[in-house]
Amino acid sequence: MMDNRERKLGILTGGGDCPGLNAVLRAVAHRCARRGVMLVGYRNGWEGVLERDSIVMDRAAVKGILPLGGTILGTSRTDPLVVPGGVDRIEATLAHDGIEGLVVVGGDGTLSAANELATTRGLRVVGVPKTIDNDLAATDFTFGFDTAVGIATEAIDRLHTTAEAHNRVIVVEVMGHHTGWIAAYAGIAGGADVVLVPEQAFDVEAVCERIQARERQGRGFSIVVIAEGARPSGGGATSFERRARVRPGEISFWLAEEIERCIHTETRTVVLGHIQRGGTPSPHDRVLATRFGVHAADLALAGEWGRMVALQGNQITAVPLETAVREVKRLDPAIWEIVKVFA
Repeated sequence: MMDNRERKLGILTGGGDCPGLNAVLRAVAHRCARRGVMLVGYRNGWEGVLERDSIVMDRAAVKGILPLGGTILGTSRTDPLVVPGGVDRIEATLAHDGIEGLVVVGGDGTLSAANELATTRGLRVVGVPKTIDNDLAATDFTFGFDTAVGIATEAIDRLHTTAEAHNRVIVVEVMGHHTGWIAAYAGIAGGADVVLVPEQAFDVEAVCERIQARERQGRGFSIVVIAEGARPSGGGATSFERRARVRPGEISFWLAEEIERCIHTETRTVVLGHIQRGGTPSPHDRVLATRFGVHAADLALAGEWGRMVALQGNQITAVPLETAVREVKRLDPAIWEIVKVFA
Protein backbone atom coordinates (compact mmCIF):
# COMPACT_ATOMS: atom_id res chain seq x y z
CA MET A 1 0.00 0.00 0.00
CA MET A 2 1.30 3.45 -0.91
CA ASP A 3 2.66 5.54 1.96
CA ASN A 4 0.50 8.66 2.34
CA ARG A 5 3.66 10.75 2.23
CA GLU A 6 4.12 9.61 -1.36
CA ARG A 7 0.56 10.41 -2.40
CA LYS A 8 -0.38 13.52 -4.36
CA LEU A 9 -3.79 14.84 -5.30
CA GLY A 10 -4.53 17.74 -7.62
CA ILE A 11 -7.23 20.38 -7.47
CA LEU A 12 -8.48 23.09 -9.82
CA THR A 13 -11.27 25.66 -9.99
CA GLY A 14 -12.83 26.23 -13.41
CA GLY A 15 -15.56 28.28 -15.06
CA GLY A 16 -17.01 31.45 -13.58
CA ASP A 17 -15.83 32.49 -10.14
CA CYS A 18 -18.19 31.96 -7.23
CA PRO A 19 -18.32 32.91 -3.53
CA GLY A 20 -17.15 29.89 -1.54
CA LEU A 21 -14.47 28.56 -3.88
CA ASN A 22 -11.71 29.41 -1.41
CA ALA A 23 -13.61 27.61 1.34
CA VAL A 24 -13.50 24.44 -0.77
CA LEU A 25 -9.77 24.81 -1.40
CA ARG A 26 -9.15 25.35 2.30
CA ALA A 27 -11.21 22.30 3.27
CA VAL A 28 -9.51 19.96 0.80
CA ALA A 29 -6.07 21.27 1.77
CA HIS A 30 -6.67 20.75 5.48
CA ARG A 31 -8.12 17.28 4.98
CA CYS A 32 -5.15 16.23 2.86
CA ALA A 33 -2.69 17.73 5.34
CA ARG A 34 -4.23 15.75 8.18
CA ARG A 35 -3.83 12.57 6.14
CA GLY A 36 -0.24 13.40 5.16
CA VAL A 37 -1.11 13.72 1.47
CA MET A 38 0.30 16.50 -0.74
CA LEU A 39 -2.25 18.65 -2.56
CA VAL A 40 -1.20 20.37 -5.79
CA GLY A 41 -3.30 23.29 -6.98
CA TYR A 42 -3.43 24.04 -10.70
CA ARG A 43 -3.84 27.71 -11.61
CA ASN A 44 -6.61 29.03 -13.85
CA GLY A 45 -8.67 25.88 -14.21
CA TRP A 46 -7.79 23.33 -16.91
CA GLU A 47 -5.35 25.88 -18.33
CA GLY A 48 -3.03 25.26 -15.37
CA VAL A 49 -2.96 21.52 -16.06
CA LEU A 50 -2.28 22.12 -19.74
CA GLU A 51 0.59 24.52 -18.96
CA ARG A 52 1.94 22.73 -15.85
CA ASP A 53 1.29 25.83 -13.78
CA SER A 54 0.78 24.76 -10.18
CA ILE A 55 1.49 25.46 -6.51
CA VAL A 56 1.59 23.29 -3.41
CA MET A 57 -1.64 23.73 -1.43
CA ASP A 58 -0.51 23.19 2.13
CA ARG A 59 -2.01 24.77 5.25
CA ALA A 60 0.11 27.89 4.82
CA ALA A 61 -1.18 28.38 1.27
CA VAL A 62 -4.81 28.48 2.41
CA LYS A 63 -4.36 30.49 5.59
CA GLY A 64 -6.89 33.32 5.89
CA ILE A 65 -8.77 32.59 2.66
CA LEU A 66 -12.10 31.38 4.14
CA PRO A 67 -13.88 34.79 3.91
CA LEU A 68 -12.40 35.75 0.55
CA GLY A 69 -14.43 35.81 -2.66
CA GLY A 70 -13.01 34.58 -5.94
CA THR A 71 -10.39 31.83 -5.90
CA ILE A 72 -6.72 32.03 -5.01
CA LEU A 73 -6.00 29.53 -7.79
CA GLY A 74 -7.67 31.69 -10.41
CA THR A 75 -10.07 30.30 -12.98
CA SER A 76 -10.77 30.18 -16.69
CA ARG A 77 -13.28 28.76 -19.14
CA THR A 78 -10.63 26.77 -20.99
CA ASP A 79 -12.06 23.51 -22.32
CA PRO A 80 -9.29 20.92 -22.70
CA LEU A 81 -11.44 18.88 -25.06
CA VAL A 82 -11.26 21.56 -27.77
CA VAL A 83 -7.57 22.44 -27.30
CA PRO A 84 -5.43 20.63 -29.91
CA GLY A 85 -3.66 17.82 -28.08
CA GLY A 86 -5.27 19.00 -24.85
CA VAL A 87 -6.16 15.60 -23.44
CA ASP A 88 -2.68 14.21 -24.06
CA ARG A 89 -1.14 17.27 -22.41
CA ILE A 90 -3.33 16.83 -19.33
CA GLU A 91 -2.34 13.19 -19.01
CA ALA A 92 1.33 14.13 -19.42
CA THR A 93 1.13 16.81 -16.73
CA LEU A 94 -0.54 14.55 -14.19
CA ALA A 95 1.96 11.78 -14.89
CA HIS A 96 4.88 14.22 -14.64
CA ASP A 97 3.60 15.62 -11.34
CA GLY A 98 2.77 12.20 -9.91
CA ILE A 99 -0.88 13.12 -9.38
CA GLU A 100 -3.11 10.26 -8.28
CA GLY A 101 -6.33 12.07 -9.20
CA LEU A 102 -8.01 15.46 -9.47
CA VAL A 103 -10.62 17.26 -7.41
CA VAL A 104 -12.41 19.40 -10.01
CA VAL A 105 -14.45 22.32 -8.68
CA GLY A 106 -16.73 23.82 -11.30
CA GLY A 107 -20.10 24.20 -12.93
CA ASP A 108 -21.70 22.38 -15.82
CA GLY A 109 -18.96 23.10 -18.38
CA THR A 110 -15.99 22.27 -16.15
CA LEU A 111 -17.58 19.12 -14.74
CA SER A 112 -18.78 17.97 -18.17
CA ALA A 113 -15.17 18.10 -19.37
CA ALA A 114 -14.07 16.19 -16.28
CA ASN A 115 -16.72 13.55 -16.90
CA GLU A 116 -15.71 13.19 -20.55
CA LEU A 117 -12.07 12.76 -19.58
CA ALA A 118 -13.04 10.22 -16.94
CA THR A 119 -15.22 8.12 -19.21
CA THR A 120 -13.08 8.22 -22.36
CA ARG A 121 -9.54 8.36 -20.96
CA GLY A 122 -9.90 6.99 -17.45
CA LEU A 123 -8.94 10.23 -15.72
CA ARG A 124 -9.44 9.94 -11.97
CA VAL A 125 -11.68 12.79 -10.88
CA VAL A 126 -13.98 13.84 -8.07
CA GLY A 127 -16.35 16.72 -8.79
CA VAL A 128 -17.47 19.57 -6.57
CA PRO A 129 -20.55 21.49 -7.86
CA LYS A 130 -20.09 25.25 -8.06
CA THR A 131 -22.48 27.80 -9.54
CA ILE A 132 -24.46 30.76 -8.29
CA ASP A 133 -27.23 29.69 -10.69
CA ASN A 134 -28.03 26.55 -8.66
CA ASP A 135 -28.71 24.72 -11.93
CA LEU A 136 -26.68 21.53 -11.46
CA ALA A 137 -28.71 18.36 -11.24
CA ALA A 138 -28.34 15.85 -8.39
CA THR A 139 -27.66 18.45 -5.69
CA ASP A 140 -30.36 20.43 -3.91
CA PHE A 141 -28.18 23.53 -3.67
CA THR A 142 -24.76 24.72 -4.80
CA PHE A 143 -22.55 27.06 -2.83
CA GLY A 144 -22.51 30.60 -4.17
CA PHE A 145 -26.26 30.62 -4.72
CA ASP A 146 -27.10 31.83 -1.22
CA THR A 147 -24.59 34.68 -1.49
CA ALA A 148 -25.91 35.75 -4.89
CA VAL A 149 -29.50 35.73 -3.63
CA GLY A 150 -28.45 37.76 -0.58
CA ILE A 151 -26.74 40.39 -2.74
CA ALA A 152 -29.71 40.60 -5.10
CA THR A 153 -32.16 40.84 -2.21
CA GLU A 154 -30.21 43.66 -0.59
CA ALA A 155 -30.20 45.51 -3.91
CA ILE A 156 -33.97 45.07 -4.26
CA ASP A 157 -34.49 46.34 -0.70
CA ARG A 158 -32.51 49.48 -1.50
CA LEU A 159 -34.27 50.00 -4.81
CA HIS A 160 -37.69 49.86 -3.15
CA THR A 161 -37.01 53.11 -1.32
CA THR A 162 -35.82 55.11 -4.32
CA ALA A 163 -38.55 53.67 -6.56
CA GLU A 164 -41.22 54.66 -4.06
CA ALA A 165 -39.75 58.15 -3.57
CA HIS A 166 -39.94 58.91 -7.31
CA ASN A 167 -42.98 56.77 -8.24
CA ARG A 168 -40.88 54.84 -10.74
CA VAL A 169 -40.77 51.35 -12.11
CA ILE A 170 -37.34 49.78 -11.66
CA VAL A 171 -36.36 46.70 -13.67
CA VAL A 172 -33.69 44.70 -11.83
CA GLU A 173 -31.76 42.19 -13.92
CA VAL A 174 -30.16 39.26 -12.10
CA MET A 175 -28.03 36.43 -13.42
CA GLY A 176 -29.54 33.26 -14.81
CA HIS A 177 -29.15 32.49 -18.52
CA HIS A 178 -31.02 29.20 -18.43
CA THR A 179 -32.76 29.04 -15.05
CA GLY A 180 -34.59 31.42 -12.76
CA TRP A 181 -33.44 30.27 -9.34
CA ILE A 182 -31.82 33.59 -8.38
CA ALA A 183 -34.67 35.66 -9.78
CA ALA A 184 -37.32 33.60 -7.99
CA TYR A 185 -35.59 33.47 -4.61
CA ALA A 186 -34.51 37.12 -4.67
CA GLY A 187 -37.96 38.13 -5.93
CA ILE A 188 -39.64 36.36 -3.03
CA ALA A 189 -37.14 37.60 -0.45
CA GLY A 190 -37.16 41.16 -1.78
CA GLY A 191 -40.90 41.46 -2.24
CA ALA A 192 -40.74 42.07 -5.99
CA ASP A 193 -43.97 42.95 -7.78
CA VAL A 194 -43.11 41.11 -10.99
CA VAL A 195 -40.68 38.18 -11.43
CA LEU A 196 -39.65 36.94 -14.88
CA VAL A 197 -37.65 33.74 -15.41
CA PRO A 198 -36.30 31.75 -18.40
CA GLU A 199 -38.62 28.82 -17.68
CA GLN A 200 -41.74 30.92 -18.28
CA ALA A 201 -42.07 33.16 -21.36
CA PHE A 202 -43.65 36.43 -20.28
CA ASP A 203 -46.25 38.69 -21.86
CA VAL A 204 -45.30 42.38 -21.86
CA GLU A 205 -48.91 43.50 -21.73
CA ALA A 206 -49.50 41.36 -18.65
CA VAL A 207 -46.48 42.97 -16.98
CA CYS A 208 -47.87 46.41 -17.75
CA GLU A 209 -51.32 45.43 -16.48
CA ARG A 210 -49.78 44.30 -13.20
CA ILE A 211 -48.00 47.64 -12.80
CA GLN A 212 -51.14 49.61 -13.66
CA ALA A 213 -53.18 47.56 -11.17
CA ARG A 214 -50.75 48.60 -8.44
CA GLU A 215 -51.08 52.23 -9.51
CA ARG A 216 -54.88 52.00 -9.19
CA GLN A 217 -54.34 50.69 -5.67
CA GLY A 218 -52.28 53.77 -4.82
CA ARG A 219 -48.92 52.06 -5.29
CA GLY A 220 -47.15 54.37 -7.74
CA PHE A 221 -43.98 52.31 -7.98
CA SER A 222 -43.10 48.72 -8.91
CA ILE A 223 -40.04 46.47 -8.78
CA VAL A 224 -39.64 44.04 -11.68
CA VAL A 225 -37.02 41.31 -11.22
CA ILE A 226 -35.94 39.63 -14.46
CA ALA A 227 -33.39 36.89 -15.07
CA GLU A 228 -30.99 37.68 -17.91
CA GLY A 229 -32.25 34.64 -19.80
CA ALA A 230 -35.96 35.50 -19.60
CA ARG A 231 -37.73 35.92 -22.92
CA PRO A 232 -40.99 37.56 -24.01
CA SER A 233 -43.69 35.51 -25.68
CA GLY A 234 -45.22 36.27 -29.06
CA GLY A 235 -43.69 38.55 -31.69
CA GLY A 236 -41.54 40.43 -29.19
CA ALA A 237 -39.42 37.34 -28.70
CA THR A 238 -38.08 37.23 -32.26
CA SER A 239 -34.96 39.34 -31.79
CA PHE A 240 -33.92 37.34 -28.70
CA GLU A 241 -34.69 33.86 -30.01
CA ARG A 242 -32.09 34.21 -32.75
CA ARG A 243 -29.31 33.92 -30.19
CA ALA A 244 -28.78 31.42 -27.39
CA ARG A 245 -27.06 34.03 -25.24
CA VAL A 246 -27.73 37.77 -25.14
CA ARG A 247 -25.59 40.51 -23.64
CA PRO A 248 -26.09 41.44 -19.96
CA GLY A 249 -28.67 44.19 -19.68
CA GLU A 250 -30.15 43.63 -23.12
CA ILE A 251 -33.44 42.07 -22.04
CA SER A 252 -33.94 44.42 -19.07
CA PHE A 253 -33.34 47.62 -21.06
CA TRP A 254 -35.66 46.32 -23.77
CA LEU A 255 -38.36 45.61 -21.18
CA ALA A 256 -37.97 49.03 -19.57
CA GLU A 257 -38.51 50.70 -22.93
CA GLU A 258 -41.58 48.56 -23.57
CA ILE A 259 -43.06 49.47 -20.18
CA GLU A 260 -42.56 53.20 -20.79
CA ARG A 261 -44.06 52.90 -24.26
CA CYS A 262 -47.03 50.92 -22.99
CA ILE A 263 -48.07 52.83 -19.85
CA HIS A 264 -45.94 56.01 -19.97
CA THR A 265 -44.51 55.38 -16.50
CA GLU A 266 -40.93 56.47 -15.81
CA THR A 267 -38.84 53.31 -15.78
CA ARG A 268 -35.23 52.69 -14.81
CA THR A 269 -32.98 49.65 -15.20
CA VAL A 270 -30.42 48.19 -12.79
CA VAL A 271 -28.19 45.33 -13.99
CA LEU A 272 -26.55 43.63 -11.02
CA GLY A 273 -24.26 41.50 -13.18
CA HIS A 274 -21.02 40.32 -11.63
CA ILE A 275 -21.76 42.04 -8.33
CA GLN A 276 -23.68 38.84 -7.54
CA ARG A 277 -20.56 36.73 -8.03
CA GLY A 278 -18.07 38.89 -6.18
CA GLY A 279 -17.24 39.58 -2.58
CA THR A 280 -17.27 37.58 0.60
CA PRO A 281 -19.40 34.41 0.74
CA SER A 282 -22.31 34.16 3.15
CA PRO A 283 -21.94 31.97 6.27
CA HIS A 284 -24.25 29.40 4.66
CA ASP A 285 -22.04 29.17 1.57
CA ARG A 286 -18.86 28.96 3.64
CA VAL A 287 -20.27 26.01 5.58
CA LEU A 288 -21.68 24.24 2.51
CA ALA A 289 -18.44 24.72 0.56
CA THR A 290 -16.44 23.41 3.52
CA ARG A 291 -18.66 20.35 3.81
CA PHE A 292 -18.31 19.72 0.07
CA GLY A 293 -14.52 20.10 0.26
CA VAL A 294 -14.04 17.69 3.15
CA HIS A 295 -16.29 15.08 1.53
CA ALA A 296 -14.59 15.47 -1.85
CA ALA A 297 -11.18 14.97 -0.25
CA ASP A 298 -12.44 11.85 1.51
CA LEU A 299 -13.75 10.42 -1.78
CA ALA A 300 -10.44 11.08 -3.53
CA LEU A 301 -8.39 9.66 -0.66
CA ALA A 302 -10.57 6.53 -0.70
CA GLY A 303 -10.19 6.19 -4.47
CA GLU A 304 -13.90 6.67 -5.17
CA TRP A 305 -13.43 8.33 -8.55
CA GLY A 306 -16.06 9.46 -11.02
CA ARG A 307 -18.25 10.88 -8.29
CA MET A 308 -19.57 14.34 -7.46
CA VAL A 309 -20.39 15.53 -3.95
CA ALA A 310 -23.96 16.71 -3.51
CA LEU A 311 -26.35 18.10 -0.93
CA GLN A 312 -29.50 16.01 -0.63
CA GLY A 313 -31.78 17.07 2.19
CA ASN A 314 -29.24 18.12 4.80
CA GLN A 315 -26.79 15.33 4.05
CA ILE A 316 -23.65 15.48 1.94
CA THR A 317 -23.54 12.47 -0.34
CA ALA A 318 -21.87 11.36 -3.56
CA VAL A 319 -23.54 10.81 -6.93
CA PRO A 320 -22.17 9.58 -10.26
CA LEU A 321 -20.58 12.52 -12.06
CA GLU A 322 -22.15 11.38 -15.32
CA THR A 323 -25.63 11.69 -13.77
CA ALA A 324 -24.92 15.10 -12.30
CA VAL A 325 -24.01 16.75 -15.62
CA ARG A 326 -26.67 15.04 -17.72
CA GLU A 327 -29.23 17.86 -17.56
CA VAL A 328 -29.84 21.39 -16.32
CA LYS A 329 -31.87 21.69 -13.13
CA ARG A 330 -34.77 24.00 -13.94
CA LEU A 331 -36.57 26.14 -11.40
CA ASP A 332 -38.73 24.05 -9.09
CA PRO A 333 -42.40 24.48 -10.14
CA ALA A 334 -43.36 24.62 -6.45
CA ILE A 335 -41.15 27.70 -6.01
CA TRP A 336 -42.74 29.29 -9.07
CA GLU A 337 -46.21 28.76 -7.56
CA ILE A 338 -45.05 30.68 -4.48
CA VAL A 339 -43.74 33.48 -6.68
CA LYS A 340 -47.15 33.75 -8.35
CA VAL A 341 -48.90 34.27 -5.01
CA PHE A 342 -47.10 37.59 -4.59
CA ALA A 343 -45.87 38.60 -8.06
